[in-house]
Amino acid sequence: MGAQMRVYRQRIRSVQATKKITRAMELIAASRVVKAQQRVKESSPYARALTRAVSAVATYSNVDHPLTTEHPTVRRAGVVIITSDRGLAGAYSSSVLKESERLAEKLRNEGKEVVPYLVGRKASGFYKFRRREFAAEWSGFSDSPTFEAAREIGERIVADFVLGHEEGGLDEVHVVFTRFVNMVTQEPEVIRLLPLEVVEGEEPPAPDDVLPLYEFEPSAEQVLDALLPKYVTARLFNCLLQSAASELAARQRAMKSATDNAEELIRKYTRLANQARQAEITQEISEIVGGASALADAK
Repeated sequence: MGAQMRVYRQRIRSVQATKKITRAMELIAASRVVKAQQRVKESSPYARALTRAVSAVATYSNVDHPLTTEHPTVRRAGVVIITSDRGLAGAYSSSVLKESERLAEKLRNEGKEVVPYLVGRKASGFYKFRRREFAAEWSGFSDSPTFEAAREIGERIVADFVLGHEEGGLDEVHVVFTRFVNMVTQEPEVIRLLPLEVVEGEEPPAPDDVLPLYEFEPSAEQVLDALLPKYVTARLFNCLLQSAASELAARQRAMKSATDNAEELIRKYTRLANQARQAEITQEISEIVGGASALADAK
């Protein structure tokens, strides 16, 4: 019985140590997800203003720009896959990767070559483990993305998009990320980034919301040259921010579940240890009573 008691007590100590870690990670994620949500909200006014400016230029200039022009034949499609750098976030990264696999299959069925661009160590690990080729990878900022990271990804995507097909250029670009709906719901989503379809985002424009009239200096073409890469970066940054908030919310939920499971295990092992202790005490009493009876019989 003593050996069994030691096993249960060792397991209780082990689970209690794990519970401390999962509880700490849950609290850290909970505190950081609030800031991540705030960053998503703060990026919206800039994105809206930039979208209005791009919409106005595109509407009133009639300029065919390389980033807004549909390619007559789409042979090569880039797919930016945004995952996390670390695990312990439930099905967060695997959901994005499953969505990217579905998209890749759909594109290949349409006769397109798929060119992956990987964001986050989970995506890199997924591709490297399967010995698959990819065009580029970025990591180290999944739960706290910077605008510089979005700009670096955007510059690479734009550069590859404007290349000719013979040089390995892309005909279209998609982004697979996780949209942050609320603390309970985060949904994998696919958007087409290039060629650009200027969108207002989640909120439709008001009926009386008239696009501003601009005078283009020095020309509409040069204004678009300056604005459109910024627009690509802004949309990518929003995708990274949404994904970061989603990752932290998923991690908080996963760690809360792990903490709850640890508490249940501790209760279970405590109950088993108590039962073993009671059995041990009963055995000791039986031995004492048996010994006393033997002595009485001897007399």
